[in-house]
Amino acid sequence: MAQELFPGQKVRVTVAGSSANLGPGFDTLGLAVSLYDIVEVEVTESGVAVEIHGEGEDDLPRNESHLVVRAIRAGLRAAGVEAPGLSVVCHNVIPQSRGLGSSAAAAVAGVAAANGLAGFPLTDEQVIQESSVFEGHPDNAAASVLGGAVVSWTDKPVDGRTAPQYHAVGVPVHESIRATALVPSFHASTNAVRQVLPSDVSHVDARFNVSRTAVMTAALQSHPELLWEGTRDRLHQPYRADVLPVTAEWVNRLRNRGYAAFLSGAGPTCMVLGAEPVSEKILDDARESGIKVMELGIGEPVKVEVES
Repeated sequence: MAQELFPGQKVRVTVAGSSANLGPGFDTLGLAVSLYDIVEVEVTESGVAVEIHGEGEDDLPRNESHLVVRAIRAGLRAAGVEAPGLSVVCHNVIPQSRGLGSSAAAAVAGVAAANGLAGFPLTDEQVIQESSVFEGHPDNAAASVLGGAVVSWTDKPVDGRTAPQYHAVGVPVHESIRATALVPSFHASTNAVRQVLPSDVSHVDARFNVSRTAVMTAALQSHPELLWEGTRDRLHQPYRADVLPVTAEWVNRLRNRGYAAFLSGAGPTCMVLGAEPVSEKILDDARESGIKVMELGIGEPVKVEVES
């Protein structure tokens, strides 16, 4: 029988947003960025109460179906404990459905909060596993857990019954690298954008992406001058261009000027990585066209503070 937590136990979680794929590393490479959601969780005597401030406050549910609540439940199960009730307060900064890892951050926040309430029995690897289940791939979640850049992968058992296993390792990021996000005003559905991808690709394109993913891991760590080459991709961005024309236009515009620009996750955000800032003229043009510009640093690992 699971141990029950006591009403009044509290944790505060600070979790970074993220950018996935980084060009060629489809469902593999991820990078935490300095956009932080804060989630406060208190064990109560019964029921579930959810309060939302900031991004998503007009749209997100305030009951058991909220992703943070579902993730807390999953984390508590993994830790072998139960909570009679929950009070959850979300302070959201990460833009929703923009390719900046808001869903993964919510899942990580929930699992990490449960881990803190239970006394931290779960390792980082277990937190990555539990939070990645909600998306089906670990690139965003692992970046939010570990901070910095990550290389992630998924083991899918051949029996078709055993649950997939999600893994990731951290990659150091060169101190000069910064991120600039160009965030359009519209949302993008990850599932809808995935539907445009072909079921098969050529050996030539696969080989191209393998090489550029390898280049990208070197670029992130010690060769920022290779970021433009390391963000080239043939497996997903060309197919998504038709459904994300605004993003494709800005990715091409920036790349033609030598910036390492790429589609962040499933979009619609265009992300740029580099040691030098993007021209203010280009950023002003983006702002004038209704695009929000966010100049960001590299995100820190998830932080869990237990309140007495």
